[in-house]
Amino acid sequence: MNAKRRRLLLATLSPMLAPDEQVEVTTIVNLSSVSVRRTAAFAAASAILSGGAVAVIPTPRPMYLAMTNHRIFVFQADPTFAKTGEHVMTIPRAGLVRGPIRERWLNSSFVVSSPADDQGLKIIFPLLGRSERNVIAAALPLDQPEAATPTA
Repeated sequence: MNAKRRRLLLATLSPMLAPDEQVEVTTIVNLSSVSVRRTAAFAAASAILSGGAVAVIPTPRPMYLAMTNHRIFVFQADPTFAKTGEHVMTIPRAGLVRGPIRERWLNSSFVVSSPADDQGLKIIFPLLGRSERNVIAAALPLDQPEAATPTA
């Protein structure tokens, strides 16, 4: 994240912070992946409708993620301009755990979840966001699946 984007994100975030809250990391992420089947169907349909002139491929909308010592904030990001979009969600860090890091060629990801909630949030980091990913991964404990107990 460049300095201008970070400065604008921090300006939007500062009124939401508690007096003892410190921002630890800011980055650009994607929060959901687009399935290969849906992408191929959309590209094929757009190519057919345009007579083969254009094939459109959907991409996930980038989000700004800011992690403080108490919470994780997510805002919509404008991919063209540096402005911060609307506030999407705030997740308390207390009790959060993460899954293992999945490395890919152009990105990496892990799932963040709470033991009290059945759903998790998949956070996808771009190739250039690996250092921020490592900071966030180090701050959240790794989810240890319960060991299988032997039955007698």
